[in-house]
Amino acid sequence: MARTRNTLLSALLTASLALAPLPSARALDTRLPDLGNSAGGLMTPKAEQELGRAFMRSVRLNQAVLDDPLIGDYIQQLGERLVEHSDAAGTPFHFFVIDNREINAFAGPGGYIGVYTGLISTTQTESELAAVLAHEIAHVTQQHLLRAWETASNMTLPNAAVLLAAIAIGVAAGGDAGLAAATMGQAGLIQEQINFTRANEQEADRIGIDILADTRFDPNAMPAFFSRMGRANRVYATKLPEFLMTHPVTTSRTADALGRAARYPARQVRDSLHFELTRARIALRNIEHPLAHAARLARQLEDGRYRNRLATEYERALSLLQGGRIAEADTLLARLLQASPDTIEFIVAKAEVEQRQGKAEAALRRLRQALLAHPTSRALVLSHAELATALGHYREAVDQLRDHLGMATDEPRIHALLARASGEAGNAVAAHRHQAEYHYLNGKLEEAILQLELALKTPGISFYDSSRIDARLRELREELAARKKRE
Repeated sequence: MARTRNTLLSALLTASLALAPLPSARALDTRLPDLGNSAGGLMTPKAEQELGRAFMRSVRLNQAVLDDPLIGDYIQQLGERLVEHSDAAGTPFHFFVIDNREINAFAGPGGYIGVYTGLISTTQTESELAAVLAHEIAHVTQQHLLRAWETASNMTLPNAAVLLAAIAIGVAAGGDAGLAAATMGQAGLIQEQINFTRANEQEADRIGIDILADTRFDPNAMPAFFSRMGRANRVYATKLPEFLMTHPVTTSRTADALGRAARYPARQVRDSLHFELTRARIALRNIEHPLAHAARLARQLEDGRYRNRLATEYERALSLLQGGRIAEADTLLARLLQASPDTIEFIVAKAEVEQRQGKAEAALRRLRQALLAHPTSRALVLSHAELATALGHYREAVDQLRDHLGMATDEPRIHALLARASGEAGNAVAAHRHQAEYHYLNGKLEEAILQLELALKTPGISFYDSSRIDARLRELREELAARKKRE
């Protein structure tokens, strides 16, 4: 019976990770961890972390994970702030952004939570964005996926097989439609699962509102967002936003959220500057004519039509920078730094301006100084490493990146920069090894294996490096063999 349960659970994990919410059904580049039984918990924390990392590799392989450390840092910090007021306080969570205009968010195993740029742009307040994150955090803390898998494992084989397909398609297609498509006549069984998923949504709403209130965000932001999504539900006659497919908004759900939020006193919460700056950076990704956009922003500033003056001036400075008007961007950024000298977004932009002006060493000094105050800032670490490498300060870049790697071992760009800086410094073995990890974290297993094979062929490689790389190579080859066997 235990073997049957593990087989069913492995089938579900493979199916759900390949589909949720990815458009491609490519297999994961990993072997699934061993699963326990109900008595000892469905999955150990270590196994769930391994599964989460595998999930993230599949996401990177199939989705456009946004490579903007400033936006990434903001969403991670916001998420961590919420997690600390949840049942999972102290547990590592990983928040990331998908570069997609769809309105959507999703939670995967191991505390991996993805947010689309379209959702960030659609939320009208920081509390609304926090509400969506709190909802996804609640899905993780309440182990909704694991509970669904456990339900499947305790069913008879034919019924469990139908339910596994229903869950997988439901996760990918969203809501009741995906479940109905998979059942083909198993009405009673699927109605049970539909009710379970609706209950999950309601539970995530209730817990999410509590997290919001405890984190001192506006708890009414969740029903407010639901209300706007509900209106959109009536407007979109053909294609619903992805959020409405995966998180159906009903009148009763909005009413429940309103009732839950009413338990807390009304609270006016000011949006943070970083929220506004993040929205500005996302808005610029869709601008084709930056100088025309800068002119529009100038008129808005003159007329007083802006949400946050500093954020609007920052967006205008970046537009001018993209359009080649470096001196005007420099003037604006100097004013912004005078108003808020410790804001990392302004520091990074000013360093980029200085680099474009031929003052790269001054830019590097600025970044070094900022890192003294913000040593864990991924945006500053990456900006500093890129510039230090470009200027030939390879050892400085490698040392900084290695220090940061302990806090971000699963960050592909850290490995990419380490590969470049190590190669420039003449350490070919380290260059190949980090390039292999970069490919592996992006789900490209065969490319990772090739880099490790090249590392082993490096003249003069030490016994220690050879042994370590050979062991890693065996692991990846076993994963590749397992993947091809599943395919």
